Amino acid sequence: MSVTPQPTDSHLDRALIEETAKKSGLVWVRGPQGPARGLWHVWHEGAVCLVGDGSLEQPLAGLGLTDGGSATVSVRGKDKGARLVVWPARVRELPPHGEEWEAAVGELKGKRLNAPDADTMTERWARESRVLRLEPEGEALERPGAMPHGSQAAPPPATPVTTRRSQPAGLPRLLFRRRKNRARG
Repeated sequence: MSVTPQPTDSHLDRALIEETAKKSGLVWVRGPQGPARGLWHVWHEGAVCLVGDGSLEQPLAGLGLTDGGSATVSVRGKDKGARLVVWPARVRELPPHGEEWEAAVGELKGKRLNAPDADTMTERWARESRVLRLEPEGEALERPGAMPHGSQAAPPPATPVTTRRSQPAGLPRLLFRRRKNRARG
């Protein structure tokens, strides 16, 4: 009688990471600097691939994503939109026109919506943008059954913007009078 080996947690983590990243159009990436940022991506050959920092592409500046550096990637579930898995990633910047770059760009090109220069987009990416691979490294930090308690919401950043003040006391009479005059005319 043969016994089927049970998958280890790392195999289940990899499967969860791959499935959620394939199905989600947006991942939240936190680099060594700044808060996490939502970025569109594709899952390609075992990693999240994304393009940014060009004048017409998503901003990557401020995240501190450097070649050989690390990042944390959060992916939400499609059904309820809640965080489903969080995993550490190794960042690799793909050099333009290399074999890996061409393969990743081929996938990214199909997911880029509303590009004003769809015919020459890949040349622009080679000149102005960075194509990054975020490769899973290690076990998932958070997954179903191993999620932190609490909301994990960050406090809003300080801003000089205020909420709307109460309306002046005479405003309703002024507005009501205008409507009444329009009805007569």
